[in-house]
Amino acid sequence: MNEVMLALLRSVKTLGRGRVWLLLFAPAAVALLIWVGLALFFLEHLIASLFEQPPLTWLAGWGAIWLAKLVAVLGGWLIVLSVAYVTAMLLAAIFVMPLLLEQVAVADYPELARLGTDSLTGAVWNSVSAVLLFIVGWLLTLPLWLIPGLALLLPILWMAWLTRRTFAYDALTLHATDDEWQRLRHGHGFPLLLLGVILALLTHIPVVGLLTPTLAALAYTHYCLEALRRSRKGAVVTVFAQPSKEKEIP
Repeated sequence: MNEVMLALLRSVKTLGRGRVWLLLFAPAAVALLIWVGLALFFLEHLIASLFEQPPLTWLAGWGAIWLAKLVAVLGGWLIVLSVAYVTAMLLAAIFVMPLLLEQVAVADYPELARLGTDSLTGAVWNSVSAVLLFIVGWLLTLPLWLIPGLALLLPILWMAWLTRRTFAYDALTLHATDDEWQRLRHGHGFPLLLLGVILALLTHIPVVGLLTPTLAALAYTHYCLEALRRSRKGAVVTVFAQPSKEKEIP
């Protein structure tokens, strides 16, 4: 838990750097522009399709047509925002994550040697495969939403898994060897998922939710690079400590 809070606090501190804000808003803005623009063409058809599906047809049959129409409109926009969120996550993972990683690594973890590989193909495949598995898993577990409480818990857990799967790998691909990645993935499995849960809760906050992918990229970068530094050196660094000016080869 301490490591998770450390990563979140350092992420807040990093937001004080002006250039980071451009990276923060870019994926959300592009995703919203794309999907809201497309929604102008297919949203009406989507809302009409939702209105014709149960349980909305049941509401209409009971005379609550206004309520069925309202739920259909809200459902249509929620679908658009959900797709925009996934698009923002892909954009953040593929295009923003390398830029954030470069800034954070140089400023806060200059002593970490880069022993991994910088593979755009690997990063793209990791992000796309994570989204595909997320969609399949989400659809397969839809029947479980009928169990009281799971309709609230399952979306958060699935979003936490997607966030961890996407950004934990990308945060270490440039600095960690395959063996180091495997050790950190297994040794920090629960904290990495817990960080994903905290970030998944943020996705339910209006407007802030679309910024969560970049915040997740930032938080996982801090967590993973600090975990890698500790595994190589055993050093404990305070939240607001200035980075060392001496470069050391682990």
